[in-house]
Amino acid sequence: MSRMSTDPAETATAGTCRIVGVNPATGEDTGWSADTTRPEALSGIVAAARVAGTEFAKRDLDARKAVVRALGAALLARADAIGAVLHEELGKPLGEAWTSEIVTTGELFDHWLGAIDDLLAPIDVALNPLNYPGKQVWLELDAIGVVALIMPWNYPFNLPLRTIVPALLAGNAVVFKPSEHAPRTGALLAEVMNAVLPAGLVTTVQGDGRVGEALIAAHPDKVVFTGSLSAGRKVAVQAAQLLIPCSLELGSKDAAIILPDANLDRAVAGVVWGAFHNAGQDCASIERCYVHRSIYDTFVERVTTAARALRLGDDVGPLVNEAGLQKVHGQVQAARAAGATIHCGGAPTGAGYYYPPTVLTAVPADAAVLVEETFGPVLPILPYDTVEEAVAAANNTPFGLCGSVWGKDLARAEAVARQLRCGVIFVNNCCFTGPMGGAAWTGRGDSGYGVTGSRFGLEGLTVVRTVCVDRTGQKREMWWYPYNDSLVSMARGLVELGRDGASIAERVRGIPLALTGLLNRWK
Repeated sequence: MSRMSTDPAETATAGTCRIVGVNPATGEDTGWSADTTRPEALSGIVAAARVAGTEFAKRDLDARKAVVRALGAALLARADAIGAVLHEELGKPLGEAWTSEIVTTGELFDHWLGAIDDLLAPIDVALNPLNYPGKQVWLELDAIGVVALIMPWNYPFNLPLRTIVPALLAGNAVVFKPSEHAPRTGALLAEVMNAVLPAGLVTTVQGDGRVGEALIAAHPDKVVFTGSLSAGRKVAVQAAQLLIPCSLELGSKDAAIILPDANLDRAVAGVVWGAFHNAGQDCASIERCYVHRSIYDTFVERVTTAARALRLGDDVGPLVNEAGLQKVHGQVQAARAAGATIHCGGAPTGAGYYYPPTVLTAVPADAAVLVEETFGPVLPILPYDTVEEAVAAANNTPFGLCGSVWGKDLARAEAVARQLRCGVIFVNNCCFTGPMGGAAWTGRGDSGYGVTGSRFGLEGLTVVRTVCVDRTGQKREMWWYPYNDSLVSMARGLVELGRDGASIAERVRGIPLALTGLLNRWK
């Protein structure tokens, strides 16, 4: 993570702040620092990106693919350095850094490079040859222009690339603002991109919310934001005032439902990973778990045992900063004061920003830990008696990103999962589809709107254009001036010929009307 400094001794350039690296495992400065981008520079940066993007969009798709392929190779060639930075800057366990951010990035490039030809292929519009002879109409997707990409710190390597890769393939330019809590990862990404991509095609700007606000004010053609609900609301308002289309991925309060026939070995292991991976700092983390009463006590005991076995540093990293630590601990303490039982964890370790995996039961329905996003390694587990009760509890939230259902009867589990009000549902698994280029990552309600990944995500990075080409060479169209009785006769005949449900006799009557009108049209 990092902290912002305005100390003149730490500020190298007038008008900038200094980002100072902090090791979240110890809370100490790392010695790494960088200047932020001056907000007043964003207008020129966006203008330069628009020029670079316009030139890049002129290249054919094969040429753009070659550039993106080279970028993917260059990034993966630096995999060891990227893993090290993720570990040092955010405290990610190396196993997590490699599986959640580096391996998935290779898969991301493979998907988009393999799918983009079909996804950008023109789509023909079917025309009635009697009404529109000699004409061809098709739809095509063009680059939207400059994409402002404002990203969070929790997956600072893979998450930006989920937008950058399809954006570049479509012919866009990108201005990328990494989180001020993950500037080193952003700087490493920028270093590789600057070495491979045409100048100005992806520009990285460092800083906090003031830089993000200035980026939107510079009027890019699309804003893609991932972050907190409160910040997302501000982004949405600013973008709306400027009529800039906006995609928002915000918070969540994802629920897991454990059916009575669940495979307990898999359900326990999956829920423990879903709740505690990335120290719970994932909008797809399981933050509530509803378990059928017949297996409730056993499930709680087994999850608690598994949570206690997780190793801080090796399995579960630290929280990103002191504010995150205090938020998590505040929710846990408030739940305890309201009568909740803490089965493991429940207090900071005192070393850096570590918070041990925490399991809660007997949590009151109105407790913040059940209502608000926690974004930490805390799992409340609650019993239910009927599936209807569990679904109602899971849906009792303004958020709607992910939900999971665990059970051996797959048809039943899937039917229950389809009742969850969220954009991504899982059966006997959780959390893992976000990095997939072919899967749509999207939410409902306070989890935001817009899509990352899949053809639907690509549509958000493009604009559709209708193209019409007329090859007849005739002097005029039948529907052009002058209007007369022959035109009306022809139109009536065409309607009778094409009317759905018309009898054969009615269709036959339409033939002379159409032909007579056509022959007399220009007399």
